[in-house]
Amino acid sequence: MAIWVTSYNSEPGQTDSTPFITAFGTQVRDGIVATNYLPKGTKVRFPDLFGEKVFVVEDRMNVRYNKRMDIWSADKEFSRQFGARYLRMEVL
Repeated sequence: MAIWVTSYNSEPGQTDSTPFITAFGTQVRDGIVATNYLPKGTKVRFPDLFGEKVFVVEDRMNVRYNKRMDIWSADKEFSRQFGARYLRMEVL
């Protein structure tokens, strides 16, 4: 399946008032994704861009976003350059 993917950082303007804590109460870290349509703990890959790297759903997006995914990054410049991409996603 293909999906629109963006990247976000732990900044109050991009998150809520607890930018380093996910919607499920976990600490942000590499490999976390936010989405509203897959259950917490679902593992996914984006093989065309990240190869075999596995991401885990541990955060949610604003309710206005459906069938999208947001990759957390500590690097603001990475997120800025990432933009929005339509990527092939594998649900594991």
